[in-house]
Amino acid sequence: MSKPTKMTTKAAARIQGATAKKNGGVVPKGSFAAKAQSVASKPKK
Repeated sequence: MSKPTKMTTKAAARIQGATAKKNGGVVPKGSFAAKAQSVASKPKK
């Protein structure tokens, strides 16, 4: 199994952009993209 990597704001923005493109400019609430953005924006420990 590979080592888990931390979610960066850059990666979250890329995921969110791809999701929005697929959904006509909207990122659905509760989607992976929304969760990724939430995790990336939290302060690092």
